[in-house]
Parts: sequence; structure tokens; C-alpha cells
Amino acid sequence: MQLPNHVQWTDNATGTRRSTRIETDVLIEVQGEGFAYAGETVRVNLHGALIRTSAPLEIRTPVTVYVHRTGKSAPAHIVSVIHDTGSRYGIELDHSSNIWGVSTTPPDWKVC
Repeated sequence: MQLPNHVQWTDNATGTRRSTRIETDVLIEVQGEGFAYAGETVRVNLHGALIRTSAPLEIRTPVTVYVHRTGKSAPAHIVSVIHDTGSRYGIELDHSSNIWGVSTTPPDWKVC
């Protein structure tokens, strides 16, 4: 699947990230124990994403992230909460994977 034109790679030259972040909006569903909320990504990488959703999520909450355009899902958990111009959450995938449908990937997006 090709990336939209507005997608940007965020440089990982400092080596602080396990994989390069890519700015893209991907429609997702965040599912958990007794809930399912629509959302979208802000940035993705091989190990997780920054997402936007109206869900009232808490750090360490286990979730399943379903990506509509790929039909893929993966278990994850909430690692950060940002309440500024909307509810944004950092999620970490339990197992690194390109569930996002990014076809042109940075060199460090290699699944172990």
C-alpha cells in the first residue's frame, strides 16, 4: 500500500527510537475489555503509534488495535496520555509489526 503524499518520516538519527516514526493518519479502532472506540493515528512506527481518539484510556490499559485499511490487528497497551488539543495516546504494540499498511518503510523497520 502506498503512503499518502502528506506522510513524513521523522528522523531517527539520534538512535533514541527503536524505529523511525512516520507521520500519517490511519483509521483505527481501539478495542478493550467492554469497549471499542474509533480513532486515527498521528504517527506510527514498527513498535507502536501516537493515536487520537475520544476514548477515556489510562496508562497500562491493554488494548487491541484494529487497522481498517489493512484488516490487521495487534495487541498493545497504552504508554502515555496527552490531553492538550484533544485526547492523544501513545501505544506500544506487544510485538513489533507493520500493521499500518506502510509499504515504503525506513531501513530500520525490520521485524526481528
